[in-house]
Amino acid sequence: MVINRTAHARHIGMVTTPRARLVLGAAGIVILAATFAALDWSRARMPRERGPVDDVYRYPFERTTRGRATEVLEQEIAFYQKRIQRDAEGGLDLASLAGVYLKKARLTGQTHWYLLAEHAARRSIANLPFYNDGAVLALAKVAEARHDFEEAIRLARSVAAREEAFAIITSASLAMGRLNDAASAADTLVARAPTLSSYGLRALVHLARGRDVKADADFRRALAAEQPGEQGSSAWVRTLMGRSSMRRGRVTDARELLAEALRILPQYAPALIHLAELETKLGRYVEAEQMYWKVLAVSPGASYPLVYDHVAMQGLARARALQGDRDPAEALWSKAEMMIRGHLNAFGHRRELARLLLERGRGADVAEALSLMQMEVRVRRDAETLDIFAWALSRAGKWREANGVVREAIATGVRDAALFHRAGVIAQALGRPRAAAHWLGLAHQTDAMFDERLWALGLR
Repeated sequence: MVINRTAHARHIGMVTTPRARLVLGAAGIVILAATFAALDWSRARMPRERGPVDDVYRYPFERTTRGRATEVLEQEIAFYQKRIQRDAEGGLDLASLAGVYLKKARLTGQTHWYLLAEHAARRSIANLPFYNDGAVLALAKVAEARHDFEEAIRLARSVAAREEAFAIITSASLAMGRLNDAASAADTLVARAPTLSSYGLRALVHLARGRDVKADADFRRALAAEQPGEQGSSAWVRTLMGRSSMRRGRVTDARELLAEALRILPQYAPALIHLAELETKLGRYVEAEQMYWKVLAVSPGASYPLVYDHVAMQGLARARALQGDRDPAEALWSKAEMMIRGHLNAFGHRRELARLLLERGRGADVAEALSLMQMEVRVRRDAETLDIFAWALSRAGKWREANGVVREAIATGVRDAALFHRAGVIAQALGRPRAAAHWLGLAHQTDAMFDERLWALGLR
């Protein structure tokens, strides 16, 4: 494979940092303490290792001492804070500080770093209202984290000379279901900067449009453009590839890709979560639970929730429910619900809360889930959001409305077994057996591992 070493990644994936956290287990509250560190990296190349991983997926660079990334960011924060103390009226140092806070948010998963970034960026613009692209981009990233996608796109377009702006426009447009806009921005981004991250982002656009072959090609281009010193992006792209493989029933590829992401960053939460989902699909519940506990073990300090905490807790609840342990599952769902509600207003996790309420299966929760999704689709209208909206409508007995929503999702072109199965169930409820057979068959054709029990619990 030819490696292109001329570009640098713009879009860095999320990594986690250490902490000891109280988490809820089957028997009640237990203390799960762990000390893990996110890995730093160097520019030295390492020899390729022999093993089961396809050579194309192998990360070709050396990783260095643990904890260095956090230390470097803390030094940067201290550096800019001192400069700002000497010149409180300046704008550029505040913009740089906002950028470091955003890196810290991605590194730790702590939501309060976004708030600090927003505060620093607003102060920066107040001091320097013109030619301050760094502060504007920081505000755009914060808006996207809050799921204020319209504002994120507006801000990004105001500094469209910057490549980072097109990454924001792409991801925000994807969330809103504006696939043509996303494709246009992604193409521009790749043309300007053919990097690991830009190819990975364009692959997501292809997947959203059902162009899986093109997505695979861009994923391969992403790995060919890989550079040293961007381990976060390297793990992120392999995790996306692993998730895509898993949702198409390609177990071996999915496992190897996710394992390689974790070899790059051993506590990378998205890879741990998708590997746990894979183990759940395979009926390996003990192994799945181990992955979820690892996510919770690396969560930051208790005062600031990690964005993946509730996902891991829901996964544990799902695994318990599948094993018939309903009481522990209920306790875990309740804990996850508390986590989501804790930052629902600040970061707009309506879809996540609605999914939990629906998968838990209580009739009393349906009205709230439907209300949440009615609000959510006003700002986010990608296929997955529409699928959950259709789920809420179905649970409320609004089958014709659900059919219209699921058809809108399918019209995007996305190939999603969970979505196809939803269409089949809705068609059955509407007395359309031929349509039902078509969609149910397509679900299994798309993902040979598709399991209705898992689908009923919200696992895609």
